[in-house]
Amino acid sequence: MPGAEFVPSDHEQHGAAMVRSVEIPVIDMSSNNAGSRMAQAAMEWGIFQVVNHGVPASAMSELQRVGREFFALPQEEKQRYAIDPSSGKAEGYGSTLKLDVPGGMMTWSEFLFHNLAPPSAVDHAVWPQEPNGYREANEAYFAHLHILTRRLFEGLSAGLGLEEVAMEEAFGGDNVVFLQKINFYPPCPHPELAHGVAPHTDLSTLTVLMPNEVPGLQVSRDERWYDVKYVPGAIIVHIGDQIEILSNGRYKAVLHRTTVSNEKTRMSWPVFVEPPMEHVVGPHPQIVAGEGQAKYKAKKFKDYKYCKINKLPQ
Repeated sequence: MPGAEFVPSDHEQHGAAMVRSVEIPVIDMSSNNAGSRMAQAAMEWGIFQVVNHGVPASAMSELQRVGREFFALPQEEKQRYAIDPSSGKAEGYGSTLKLDVPGGMMTWSEFLFHNLAPPSAVDHAVWPQEPNGYREANEAYFAHLHILTRRLFEGLSAGLGLEEVAMEEAFGGDNVVFLQKINFYPPCPHPELAHGVAPHTDLSTLTVLMPNEVPGLQVSRDERWYDVKYVPGAIIVHIGDQIEILSNGRYKAVLHRTTVSNEKTRMSWPVFVEPPMEHVVGPHPQIVAGEGQAKYKAKKFKDYKYCKINKLPQ
């Protein structure tokens, strides 16, 4: 189901009070206290930005280039990669650019999904053949992002008092799925009536996101919405539902949404880091032993995803 990772539950859709601007934690990954700062941010915000993260600026700019050029292609060319609902997969191109949605807020975006890893989950047939260099740019970026993700897992694991390898192992080890998405939000004639993406928490463990320079991401904390400031060269890290579950609620999945502009095009490149579908995720036994009670059920990821998409009790 396209966009399925963005399905909000009813309690997630609280109204927006006045939006405030705030600098969410910005963490220097080269500093000695990066791990403890990540853990604190995951507890207090569920989101943070990282700098000195090891992903070269050249790899980031090349990924942005091929993404921009893909969405500049003629519509019929993009439609060659349209998501096939009958396949049961979310990979491919889609669009929600509609102005005639009756009632409520509309969503205003184009998007492209495809897996980056593990190799068994990668189908290059759904990767665009144009523009030139698309595959090479994605593979080069992912090589660095994979290392960063491991460092994030290690720091967040240590912040829970677990071994550094605990989180990655709990989510599937070498079989962890990396799902790339490109969000394309063109200028919208009625931005006051639209979301780029409606309020939601991510189904993933982590979402590791590269934005362009156009702001639009907003996060909720204490029933208030905050604009996330653009930090050049930074990568944004969202805590997703699976880490909240594993941590038994110590880390919080961030409720967030995106706005659109009537003047500028906003883009983002989130990578959803997910357990394999058959993998069971629950509160870590070591945490439950210390706290005396599991606050979440252990469940196969595919079952958790199905329940959230269909707004069923977990």
